[in-house]
Formats: sequence, C-alpha cells, structure tokens
Amino acid sequence: MEKISIHIPANCFTADLLCGVEPEQKVKCLGENLYHYSFVYDLKEEGKQDACQICIQAPGSPVFAWSPHLTPENGYIIQQHVFRTPAVIFEYADQTWILIPDHEILEKQCVPGYIDMDAVSGKMMSGLCESKVVDHILYKKKGQSIWKAGKTEIAFYMMIFHEKLDNPFRPVLSFYWERFGRKDFLTDHTNKNFDVYVKYTYEWAFDRWKDVVWQEFDLDHKLVGAPVFIVTTSQSPNYHGAKNERELRSIWNQAWFCSLRSASGLCRYARRTGSQEYKEYAEKTKELALSFPQDHGLFDAVIATEMEEFEHDGKKYMRSLGWKTKFWGNSDRNPFGMDVRRAPRHILDMSFTAEYMLQWYTELERDERLLQYAGSYAERLLKLQADSGFFPGWVDEKGMAMGILDESPESAMSAVFLLHYGKLMKDSRFTDAARKAVDVICEKIIPAGRWEDFETYWSCSSFWSDHVGEKIRRNNMYKQCNFSMFFTAWALLELYEAEREEKYLQIGQRVLDEMLMTQSSYQPSKMPIPTLGGFGVLNADGELNDARESLFAELIIRYGKVLDKKEYLERGIAAIRRAFTMMYCPENPEVKEQWERKWPFLNELDYGFNMENYGHNGETNDTGLGIGEFTIYDWGNGAAAEAYLRLLDHYGTGLFQ
Repeated sequence: MEKISIHIPANCFTADLLCGVEPEQKVKCLGENLYHYSFVYDLKEEGKQDACQICIQAPGSPVFAWSPHLTPENGYIIQQHVFRTPAVIFEYADQTWILIPDHEILEKQCVPGYIDMDAVSGKMMSGLCESKVVDHILYKKKGQSIWKAGKTEIAFYMMIFHEKLDNPFRPVLSFYWERFGRKDFLTDHTNKNFDVYVKYTYEWAFDRWKDVVWQEFDLDHKLVGAPVFIVTTSQSPNYHGAKNERELRSIWNQAWFCSLRSASGLCRYARRTGSQEYKEYAEKTKELALSFPQDHGLFDAVIATEMEEFEHDGKKYMRSLGWKTKFWGNSDRNPFGMDVRRAPRHILDMSFTAEYMLQWYTELERDERLLQYAGSYAERLLKLQADSGFFPGWVDEKGMAMGILDESPESAMSAVFLLHYGKLMKDSRFTDAARKAVDVICEKIIPAGRWEDFETYWSCSSFWSDHVGEKIRRNNMYKQCNFSMFFTAWALLELYEAEREEKYLQIGQRVLDEMLMTQSSYQPSKMPIPTLGGFGVLNADGELNDARESLFAELIIRYGKVLDKKEYLERGIAAIRRAFTMMYCPENPEVKEQWERKWPFLNELDYGFNMENYGHNGETNDTGLGIGEFTIYDWGNGAAAEAYLRLLDHYGTGLFQ
C-alpha cells in the first residue's frame, strides 16, 4: 500500500479471501476528501465461491443513512442493475462517510458487482457475486459464483467529510457528473430531434392506432374523448391473434396518468402546426375533464367501462363492453384493496389534475370553467387541511380522512396547486395554507427521508406495505419513492419564487438532489440501450428510463436556471432525451432491435409505441429481456410529447442546442 496520509485507518477494512487468495491493496489520494481503493486478487486457476466483498467499518450507527436500494437482511445486495447514481452515505453528528463503487472496474469483472450497507453496525460493503431477483424488486446473493483464473478487482471511492453535510447528495452527484455524466451526455449519439418523436406519437395515437387508442363518446349530450389508459402489443394492427385489453378500458386524470396533462401538449402542438384536427381532440379531452362530477369540490379520477372475459383457442382474454356501460371511479392503486368503481378519492390525484387546469387556463386558453372547477376544489381543500399543515391521503364518500398517508409528502402537490391558485386570485388564504404544508414537510419528512406516497407501497412493489411509517431497521431508511421528492422539490421552488426566502431554495435543492440520486448519472458499458438521464422509481424496484423523467425534466431545468448551475440544465435535457428512448421507431436503433427481438411482428405501423420503462423486473439482456408489452399514452409517448412542447413554449429551441 502506498505510504500516504489517509482518513480511514487500515484496520477499518476487512477483505475476504477469494478462493484462498489474499488481495493486493492499493489506495490513491485523488483530492481533498476523495480516495480510491483497489483490492486485486490474482487467481492461478478457476474457482468457486459464493461472493467476495470488502467491508468498511465506519464509526458506528449513523444518524442518517442512504443507499439506492433496500437490503433488509444479511444476504440481500444492491445489484448493478440498480446502479443509477450508486453510493452509500452515512452521516454522523460531526462527519460524513460516502462509499461510491468504481463502476468502470466492476463492469469489467467476470462476476457482477454490488454494494450493501448495514446501518445498525455502521458497515459499508462493496463486492462481487451472482444474484437473483426476489419479491418486486429486491436482490439476494445466489451462491456458487464462478471465478475465472487471472485478476479480479474490487474497487471503490471513499469521501470523508469532517462535518455533517446539509446536503450529502451534492458531492456524490457532482462527482458522477463531472467524471462521467457530462462526457456521456456530450457524446450521447441518440437522436436529438424531438419533433420527430412528437410526430410519431400523434400519428400513432390519432391515425395508425386510432381505432384502439382514441376513445370518443357522448356524455350529458356533449361529445368528449381521450386516448385510452393502456394498450398492449396484442392490439397492434400487425398482430393477428386475439386482442386482449390488459386493464379496464378507461381514461384517467390522476397523478400518474393525466389525460388533461397530455391534452395540453396536444393543444400546444395544434397551435404550432395549425392543426384543427388535433385542436379538436385536445378540446374534447378538456371537456371530459370538466365533465367529471364534483361533490362539494371533490371529484373522481377515472371513467371506465364494464369488461367481459372471453375465450379464444383455449386462452382467456378481456374486452370492453363499450362506453354505454361507463361509470366513474378512482385509482385502484390504493391501500384499501378497492377496485376502480369502489376506490376512494385521492387528494394527490385531485390536486395534480386541478394544477393542470390552472396551467391550461394561464398558458393556453382563458376558459373560466377551468378556474371555477379548480376554485371549487381549492375551497374544499382548505377545509381538509389538518392543524399540522398536512392534507389527508384519501377521503371517503363523506370527505373524511381515511387514516393512511394523512401525514405524507403527497401534501406538497396540494401546496403547488394552492400557491398557483392563490396567486391567480390574489387570495392569501391559499398561499398561507400552502406555506403551512411546506413547512411541516420540511420539519417532519425531509430530514428523515420519509418519502412515502401511494406508489411506494400500492403499485407493483408491495414490499413493506404492511409497515407503512416504519423504517427498515438494517438500513435505517424508509421505503422511498422519488415521486414525492418531485412534488416536494416543486413546492419548495414555487414557494421560494413567491416569497424569495433563501431557506426554501436551499432545502429545495437538497430534495431535488435526493431525487437526482435516482437518475442514471452515467451510461453503463454493458447496457444494451441508452439510460443516461433516465430515472428509477423506488429503493425496492427495478425500472430504468421510467416515464416520470418527462414530468421531472422541467423542474430540474428550472433549478438550473435559478441556481445558475450547468449540471442541472444538462441533467434536465438528458431526462427529456430518455423520455423518448423507449419509443419503437428507426431513430432509436438499439431499442428498436430489442422491441423486434421481443415482438417480431412490429413494423412501421407501430412507430410511436412507447413502453413506460425498461428492465421493470430487475433484469435486462440484449435479446429483449427488459422490454415490456404495453403503452400508457398518458405515462409514455403522450406525456413525453407534452413535456417537450411545454419546454419549447417556456424556453424556445435554444434550450436544446
């Protein structure tokens, strides 16, 4: 080992033997607070061993801990698939320890790399082993890895700060972007002409797949419509088997799938191109949103049809009974196990939709009905706010809080809406309520990393859903979702711009940076498609390039402009690039190849089909593993088009040059 001054004593490291071989250890000082450690094993012959790891003993159990994925018990690991901005962070009263795996070296090894941490005992780990996916999505050591003869290396960086950092995520993000991300961003060869993707999107939805996607029906003697919630590859005009509808034929206006949000993008496009046809589609979707019945300000999020099961060639399929059977309901992604028809109203969904009503009113069309509808909801929202400042999670048919997530960061979305409505109406009641919500989130949510929202527990990843409000003890972390980080960072920026109190900007940057730890900050060498700039979702899920990047992009750019920080501008542009990456079309050659390996019948009639993410089940390869089967227009191509067109309207083409 080189004779240099280091922050970590040698006795803090424990290195496994690999097939009986001890490693050669090296350390380099790369600058203030930054060191690189390397452990090289030289095997004379092939061997078998479950795993090989280096353990770093930190000063003890930290007061704050963070890692990109949960490892609730010994034997669980953080596998390379979820290395987006991988690090382990331990904060103490007077110091901060950060481990960053050397992904360049780990990607070259014959066995996959991983990191891990045990916050109870204050241990950080970096190692190599084969793994398997368990639950949805955690990783467990698999056992009996094969180690080739020759050199095997485990390497990582360590940052040590002799203080507790206000924002421990910033040095990690800067490290990745300055060393890897910016280079990958500048050399990203993917198509930058987003107008092409927008054209594919709207031609797919309103021409080539129109019979499947566009839903139009009479509602109270008014013609309304919107793209359907979800379609699958089996509904392609090129597929000659039975057509199956994966979920209820429905249209949603909620925090994920918001038809009004997508329609605002179509409206922007119609204004740019002069298309009367597209304008009429957008108007029909706006009319549908305004047709959702209000009950003392509250309203549902879903309109759906009855379904029936049928059999074809011995297999069972689902199909709609048509819009004559329509009914109102709410998202079935809820903690009560209720289906769409019976599900309770979700405050987050209503606040998100009402916010897009305000955006339509202020930026697209002064339709007073939008303001009146949103205003009726705003008045009711004030009455629902608890003395603490939080808004409830779900409310029953009487408008009473239902006791789950009644003190969560979902309240930040209501704060965003109320800030905008209060500004429009010049009414301090709404801005005061918003500030109260933001203040309690700053006090109770942000310091603990308690990023619990509906998606954290009641989407596809149900791990820990019977322990809401509890930390995973081994990791000293909550199960977390970046959706509520986004709402909170958004609310803090809006409050800062309204009141110019510096503390809101500083806290907002910390929250934004925690969200950006879930963004891919470099391009993995073995990943078969581009992922730089794409987002994951949870610390217990496997998605890459998730569709939320289109929603997140402008907020990242806004922070970049307010803080005059180039990294944020580049990260925001990288996010909007990835929002179109999963689209099936010639401009995405690597992805197109993967689509055709998985679904060989796809052709030019399907250009524009856009899966919401990649590697959803925690694994990928170059033969189609990781490619899905569906498109959600409002959480895929339609959402991406809206985000890009909104950016064009706000910043012009210069933003993308």
